[in-house]
Amino acid sequence: MAARKKTTKAPVRAAAPTRGSRGKTREGAIFPVSQPRAGLPRDYTETLSAIKQRIQQERLRVVLTANSAMVLLYWDIGRMILDRQERQGWGARVIDRLAADLREGYPDMKGFSARNLLFMRSFAEACPDAEKVKQLVSQLPWGHVIRLLQRVKEPEVREWYIRKSIEHGWSRSILELQIDGRAQKRHGSALTNFKATLPPADSDMAAQVFKDPYLFDFLGTADPRREREVEQALVDHIQRFLLELGSGFAFVGRQVHLEFTSRDYYLDLLFYHLELRCYVVIELKAVPFDPAFIGQINVYLSAVDDLLRHPDDKPTIGLLLCRSKDKIVVEYALRDLKKPIGVAGWETKLVEKLPENLKGSLPTVEEIEAELSRDERGR
Repeated sequence: MAARKKTTKAPVRAAAPTRGSRGKTREGAIFPVSQPRAGLPRDYTETLSAIKQRIQQERLRVVLTANSAMVLLYWDIGRMILDRQERQGWGARVIDRLAADLREGYPDMKGFSARNLLFMRSFAEACPDAEKVKQLVSQLPWGHVIRLLQRVKEPEVREWYIRKSIEHGWSRSILELQIDGRAQKRHGSALTNFKATLPPADSDMAAQVFKDPYLFDFLGTADPRREREVEQALVDHIQRFLLELGSGFAFVGRQVHLEFTSRDYYLDLLFYHLELRCYVVIELKAVPFDPAFIGQINVYLSAVDDLLRHPDDKPTIGLLLCRSKDKIVVEYALRDLKKPIGVAGWETKLVEKLPENLKGSLPTVEEIEAELSRDERGR
């Protein structure tokens, strides 16, 4: 008898998971939504926590390294100024000129004011030991260094506060309270409960470093950071304002993720207008109008129309809010554009390009402008 041929079953491949989407998907474009937590693996929460902890540790490491480099640079600049003052008699006029020239050379850095240059000089004079500065003082945010220079004159007392600030992660305000309370003189009695009552070294002071404007000026990232903070405040305000109007706005989402194969985008605010029967995309920019913004919001409107819009819906409307604008530039940017887009400035007049039949159902120019102005004055 002929031997029977063995048959081997092909391995069963798991079906590729289907991603959640707000609407339709197409090759290379999707408005993704996250999966519900209920169907996730049991170890998901633990893994998420581990990843977040790792990210936080790395962020802290990077920002502390940058802070240390900045403090050492400031000490070195202060040392050079001190040397020139002692040997060549540099006075206040030279410092003012130096500050102006440095600001001209580095316009995005605000740490080169005459006042801050004098703090650098005082720093170098108060801490002449380069190795101690490198190993100890550079672990503090620059604002801490300034407070210690201003309020503690004895070198050994200053060093005590430096070490305790690092050990316990004192924020600037806690450091000031400890100096006011003469903590160094009372050490060993009243302050025996440090570990129980004060935050760990990676909390308050770390948060202070993340917010230090000098550090972000030094890194050249201050403006985007502040712009984003302003934009987020505006997003909060406009979201509340439109919902409180009660004129048909239904909130869909904020920072709505739009994913392409090449990159990711995030729509600041997405509404659906129940009376107009259309989506409304709102983008906020904490900078003056740039024609490139029109191209960006045009992409968003096209994606919403293609992936989210129902056949019975009207075309999506876009509203772009900018810090300021040149009316002619806006006019040219919107000329011949077929999509309904409005561009508003916070302090100047609103340029409307919306069809006449839509204007009555949306907030008036005066309403939007008044809200933007009131929010700007209130902050």
